[in-house]
Amino acid sequence: MLKWFVAATPITGAIVIPLIIPVAIYKFGINIGIIFALIISCIWFLLMLKTSEMPH
Repeated sequence: MLKWFVAATPITGAIVIPLIIPVAIYKFGINIGIIFALIISCIWFLLMLKTSEMPH
């Protein structure tokens, strides 16, 4: 895996998710915003697990 992608995954999610969720709530309503937050957070968490580097 590319090291820049591994390094960028946590910070990208930590910055993008709080910016996108209020926009989704404003445009589509609270229900869609909550569903969107759940889906995006799960995808981000799975990417974090996939790109984690564990010692051997």
